[in-house]
Amino acid sequence: FPPVPDSMIDAGFDDFAQRWNPILDTFDEVGVRFALEVHPTEIAFDVSSAQRALDALKGRKAFGFNYDPSHFGYQGVDYLGFIDRFADRIYHVHMKDVWWSDVPRPSGVFGGHLNFGHPDRFWEFRSIGRGKINFEEIIRHLNAARYDGPLSIEWEDIGMDREAGAKEAC
Repeated sequence: FPPVPDSMIDAGFDDFAQRWNPILDTFDEVGVRFALEVHPTEIAFDVSSAQRALDALKGRKAFGFNYDPSHFGYQGVDYLGFIDRFADRIYHVHMKDVWWSDVPRPSGVFGGHLNFGHPDRFWEFRSIGRGKINFEEIIRHLNAARYDGPLSIEWEDIGMDREAGAKEAC
């Protein structure tokens, strides 16, 4: 966890490239593209780290992203800017909303090892339209990027009935 020397981070991205390039070679042979879901715990968890991952792989087309705005919103990451920057690398889209608090909470962005639904949490996934993600702007940016792939509902809302929430999200 930072602060660590830049050399340690560089070594991590080098290791990532060494491990993934042979996999991507096979993907190239069979015409498959891989879409990494960008979120915390992955090597790419925001715009800057996604760029470093692409750079480590020298821009290979077999490697792209599954875009899920919910993972950017509660981190304070520009989720529309991600679309603009990586328009040609978004291979799949999850439509999932998230709510985050406007005031500090006992548990912050990292969740404090608390289960979803705990009142101390700073953020929670929500059914589309019940969080803070601006889906109209996402669709406009995806249209400008000429994205024509799937828009998959990934429904997670601890505060709603599963059947009703999933139907509403669709």
